[in-house]
Amino acid sequence: MTKQRNKRFDKKHRLLKTGEVQRPDGYYTYRWTTRDGKRHSVTAGTLQELREKEEEIIKDKCDGIRTDAKNATLDDMFDLWRMIKRGLKDNTLRNYLYLYNMFVRLEIGRCRIQTLKRSDIKRFYNMLIEERGLRISTVDSIHTVLHQILTVAVEDGYIRTNISDNILKELKQIHNIDKDHRKALTVPEQDLFLDYLRSENNRYHHWYPIFAIMTGTGMRVGEITGLRWCDIDLEEEIIDVNHTLVYYNHEQDGCYFNIHTPKTEAGKRKIPMLDYVKEAFLIEKQLQESSGLQCKVNVDGYTDFIFVNRFGSVQNQGTLNKAIRRIIRDCNDAQLNKGEKDPVLLPRFSCHSLRHTFTTRLIEQSVNIKVVQDVLGHKDVGTTLNIYTDVTKELRQKEFEELQEKMGKSDDPK
Repeated sequence: MTKQRNKRFDKKHRLLKTGEVQRPDGYYTYRWTTRDGKRHSVTAGTLQELREKEEEIIKDKCDGIRTDAKNATLDDMFDLWRMIKRGLKDNTLRNYLYLYNMFVRLEIGRCRIQTLKRSDIKRFYNMLIEERGLRISTVDSIHTVLHQILTVAVEDGYIRTNISDNILKELKQIHNIDKDHRKALTVPEQDLFLDYLRSENNRYHHWYPIFAIMTGTGMRVGEITGLRWCDIDLEEEIIDVNHTLVYYNHEQDGCYFNIHTPKTEAGKRKIPMLDYVKEAFLIEKQLQESSGLQCKVNVDGYTDFIFVNRFGSVQNQGTLNKAIRRIIRDCNDAQLNKGEKDPVLLPRFSCHSLRHTFTTRLIEQSVNIKVVQDVLGHKDVGTTLNIYTDVTKELRQKEFEELQEKMGKSDDPK
């Protein structure tokens, strides 16, 4: 005969389920044991409230969610991620730790992982951009860390889904960031920029080589600032891209440089020199010889860098972008002083814009998409195709506008 369990009722004579009890003070408790043999319990003021909690517990058990996840915070998940993360270069890990401690921990680190919502992450990113004034590249790096942490939380059974999936893409669309960030110079703007710097009487002439080479190679800032004289072959007219110079500005560790090898094989590449790129290298060599300028730094065993400042140290993106802003200001001032009608003026742009400008020139000349991908060092051809689509769309619109203008003129009565 099957043994029947003793039935339990609450004070209102309602039948209680297995694991449910009503305490003398009137509160209800549900107790259960997990596979590891540990006993757990939850308490509620009413039977209905208790059973709602039971349903959540049962659902969590079915979905494999940990029973100890209730009080786990985002900071706890960060500590777990840090403990098990492998395969990151030391400087990359240090940068991730800095970003988390500087921005995430102070704002949402204490939030319980199970109560953290997608809207909380969106609100956090919006605050970083709109109130803290962070660049999207910095928010992108913060997102990289946060997404990895939440992925560990999913894989380890603390939460069901990664609430940060695709959230940065949505953010960029809302703020219309990608379009501005990747704006290329037009051909007249590019010509104005380089012609202005090329003049030897110009106070900014010493900046011509590095910006001309950026415009003519599409190299990333860290790739070009990390170039050494041994990385270029002026006879064969080839640039060997095999490392990146990375600049860190940390509150705790201060400012310093490191050398990183390319993260992917696509990053290692050889770029042919256009004529004006080769000329720019020769101008840089001549300028340094005439001024007695030499590289005086050693970064992770690398030295003899091509582009150095007046102290013989390597350049960084912040300095280059500041120089660009001054060049734009004075170049446009000179253009306006000419008194010409509708003069070409330089828009606001950055070092990254020169990489996009080079890509645009290649696409305008119908260079094979695979060649564009190889020269730029894109691992995924999808990245190249996205740029290709944007550029061709702009070109098509421009061509139709020019066609419309020509057709309009042909309709004018003589």
